[in-house]
Amino acid sequence: MSLPAHFIQIDEEGFAVSREVRIQDEAVGRDILQNLKQEQGSALLSTFGGTPVVVEAFDEPLIAQQVRFENNHWSILCPYQTEFDFNLNSLSLDEWDRFHGYTTSQVPFVMSRKAQASFFNMLEEFGDDFIVSQGKTWPIPDYWKPESQVEKEAYWTDIYHQEGNPGWNLGEPAEALKDMLPRLKISRCRVLVLGCGEGHDAALFAASGHVVTAVDISAEAIERARKLYGHMENLRFVQSDLFNLPRDFDKSFDIVFEHTLYCAINPQRRNDLVKIWNRVLVDGGHLMGVFFAFEKRQGPPFGGSEWELRQRLKSSYQPIFWGRWQKSLPRRQGREFFVYLLKGS
Repeated sequence: MSLPAHFIQIDEEGFAVSREVRIQDEAVGRDILQNLKQEQGSALLSTFGGTPVVVEAFDEPLIAQQVRFENNHWSILCPYQTEFDFNLNSLSLDEWDRFHGYTTSQVPFVMSRKAQASFFNMLEEFGDDFIVSQGKTWPIPDYWKPESQVEKEAYWTDIYHQEGNPGWNLGEPAEALKDMLPRLKISRCRVLVLGCGEGHDAALFAASGHVVTAVDISAEAIERARKLYGHMENLRFVQSDLFNLPRDFDKSFDIVFEHTLYCAINPQRRNDLVKIWNRVLVDGGHLMGVFFAFEKRQGPPFGGSEWELRQRLKSSYQPIFWGRWQKSLPRRQGREFFVYLLKGS
């Protein structure tokens, strides 16, 4: 399916943005929000002035400003005087204690702190993992479910053997990396690529003159990478669980590059991954990455948002470049963003 060529953003307060200017026209904004269509793991679509657009949401597509309960129906009130019904059984709680849910038309939303406070006032009782409304108890699960199988080497090697060419493998470096690496004009440095797969991204860094270490948990991935790029003298491949890297990796790299690893690991270990980045980077080093923004709670790949990544990184990294990537391959269009961040001391 071909996607629209036009893009609209939704900022973290839930307002639509066109060409970096927040849309004030209520009718236009309402049209965008009311026509949102989200299929799990796919691009978010809507219309803008009757024209189909790809929507890039910084957080969830809908940000609830208030919660309403009338005539036995729950609804959220969002920007531009929009209102959407939802059911209590769609709710979950993220690690920042924010309620997420789905409208009855399956568009994801998150409650603002103000909306969440009003929601609590309507409940008869609530705890860490439940709420009570009209005498009925509703369990509130964690947003992410444990996915420990993805932490095992055999899981990934089996996918390589079964699929031959797994969905994450582009057969070439990431489009954003091919475009941005020459423009950043980075001097020769030590680069670590975690979850390197067949090594295409790592090889591009090596071809640009950098000294590169590429790591993957899968023996099959490392074998394929060595067959393709083992001739490059400034590129070495290491089979290792990224959460158990050798201690000689500590503060040994100027750049860590991320692409399709953050979305592949158990989401409950994303903070542990940030700690790994912090551990292996020198002070003043850089995190560079192609990340994905889409709603998908089962995986891999697991979804994520710009809001979530910012929360995980804001205490350790300063952005040099952070932006959506609108020249992606068709199957990734509307879902990628590129970051280049400076690690603090």
